[in-house]
Amino acid sequence: MAKVTGIGGIFFRARDVGALAAWYETHLGVTEVWTQEAGMTIFAPFQHGTDYFPADKQWMINFRVDDLDAMIGQLEAAGIAVETRPDEWDNPQTGRFARIHDPEGNQIELWEPPAQ
Repeated sequence: MAKVTGIGGIFFRARDVGALAAWYETHLGVTEVWTQEAGMTIFAPFQHGTDYFPADKQWMINFRVDDLDAMIGQLEAAGIAVETRPDEWDNPQTGRFARIHDPEGNQIELWEPPAQ
């Protein structure tokens, strides 16, 4: 049986395509053609009424990071607000999480998976 082997792209609307692409490259290292490191990817539809991400958004992207503390430091040094909830989002079984917003208001979740 044929199957999907990975995510081939993520496409979304932007008011200023060039500026938003530059922001992702500058702050997260994500370029238009980007080879990600091998690792777990979660694909999970959420209930329509979820409060896990804003009700006016249909999606939220989650990026795996290798060092969440260092990433938070880089983002904050660049003037990007980072939301953390250690009591709620840090878990030995699921990993550690933080959230930011891109310049167009899209919420981004950063995830440091648990140590193997």
